[in-house]
Amino acid sequence: MAQKPSIPKGTRDFTPAEVSKRNYITTVMRKHFEHFGYQPIETPSFENSDTLMGKYGEEGDRLIFKIINSGNYFYNKTKIDLPQSIQELQTNSAETITLEQRVELNKFTAKISEKALRYDLTVPFARYVVQHQNEIEFPFKRYQIQPVWRADNPQKGRFREFCQCDADAIGTKSLWQEVELVQLYDAVFTELGLQGCTIKINNRKILSGIAEVIGASDKLIDFTVALDKLDKIGEEGVKKEMQQKGISPEALVKLQPLFDFVGTIEEKIEKLKTLLENSTEGKKGIEELEFICTHVLQLGLQSSCLDLDVTLARGLNYYTGAIFEVSAPKGVSMGSIGGGGRYDDLTGIFGLKNMSGVGISFGLDRIYLVLEELQLFPNEVTTGTKVLFLNVSEEKAFLALQTILKLRKNNIKAELYPDTAKFDKQFKYAEKRNIPFVVKDVSPDSFELKNLISGEQTTLNFSELTTVLQ
Repeated sequence: MAQKPSIPKGTRDFTPAEVSKRNYITTVMRKHFEHFGYQPIETPSFENSDTLMGKYGEEGDRLIFKIINSGNYFYNKTKIDLPQSIQELQTNSAETITLEQRVELNKFTAKISEKALRYDLTVPFARYVVQHQNEIEFPFKRYQIQPVWRADNPQKGRFREFCQCDADAIGTKSLWQEVELVQLYDAVFTELGLQGCTIKINNRKILSGIAEVIGASDKLIDFTVALDKLDKIGEEGVKKEMQQKGISPEALVKLQPLFDFVGTIEEKIEKLKTLLENSTEGKKGIEELEFICTHVLQLGLQSSCLDLDVTLARGLNYYTGAIFEVSAPKGVSMGSIGGGGRYDDLTGIFGLKNMSGVGISFGLDRIYLVLEELQLFPNEVTTGTKVLFLNVSEEKAFLALQTILKLRKNNIKAELYPDTAKFDKQFKYAEKRNIPFVVKDVSPDSFELKNLISGEQTTLNFSELTTVLQ
């Protein structure tokens, strides 16, 4: 008996209705990306491993899908020489591996895998900028809507294959770009009907300043990675992880005010000025944050609100300035539906120095789930064929197709049932497809139309038929 087919864990098939809804979201995004001056690009689904590895921190690197060299790499190999420490892993039941085993495993992986599926769109974008720097007019504003892959643990709103929708501006340090990106978030969410999204903002320089004043500058990455998990594991979980990473109990006591930051944006900024008065880096972050927040609030937002969240960290190592994260409207149980930030050094890792950039990403899959939960998709999004012409004979089918061509020119979705089947079968097909109208019979100048919703049946000329269907 044939094995029942399946798809990999963390991936999905999409029905016609689901694809229509996803296209609706991306169409709104594309419209506003282009209104704000962003241009579309696309990059390959996989990159050279050395392009991706080492850019996302240790946790991010573990989630990168590796591709074995060529499809038949092992086909003709009668023996594969594994390092001794790797062989030991096959019989070692321990959950952790030694540093030596990790080093050997990385070397072995690099030997058999030179390519990897892209983890996000930002690092490939940085590679694109460096590779095409002589063809680009800077500052360069691009948007990109393509799938990415992460070897993560699938759960609600988190998949191993998902689509990212990014907008980045590179080649300028101007904070006006951050101001505009907040407005871009607001414009997209407003048109989608997502009233009350919270756009959270912080600055990595502020986090560096906090690490400095609590005496944990040497643990900055561990500090931010742990802090980034606050919404998942809570305050006590974050403190526990920080202690495990070597951050002292005394430092955690100094850190406590961070977990109790309340008030307006202006009040929070004043508290930060007091907390970071002895940190040059921290004060620079406050200055940048104050510029962005002040101008966003002065310009106003349509339906979103801006909030300063001093615990927002964004775990990716390449952020250097402002960082963003978007929460769905209150009452919706969902992780962030967007995020991003400023990165001053990203292209430097590929040899192009002094090329600052800033970007944001929209979480298409999570936005879809939120719109579905709040029933915000317009009915017409999933509207398909408007009228089905029944197929009763070869002669009538030809007349029907002539009419269908004219209806399509009038932007009416119409189709012919392909086979000369029984009326009952053709009617059932229309009902299952949710097609509201059926043309039962055609002649050169008249059409017998039935409304499957009301049951009403009329005979019309072409002009009348077009009017009813529009």
